Amino acid sequence: MPNKKSAKKELRKSVKREVANLKVKNTMKVAVKKSLKKIVAEDKSVKDDLATIMKAVDKAAKKGVIKKQTADRKKSRLAKKINSLK
Repeated sequence: MPNKKSAKKELRKSVKREVANLKVKNTMKVAVKKSLKKIVAEDKSVKDDLATIMKAVDKAAKKGVIKKQTADRKKSRLAKKINSLK
């Protein structure tokens, strides 16, 4: 446990940030996993969800939850998989 006043405040801040980051990360992960399940099932409706998935990944990158390059890689791989559905 922190002893100093500033350390206690920093602990409170880090807990709040962790909760916010987890929410963003979980939203992204759920969107990606749902799309991958639809791709495996060869469901064409995944093309409609592409914008929502990209938005979730971009938000995670913007907020620093994942790195920009990681976001770009995830988006690229998903787009490639979705475009291969025909």
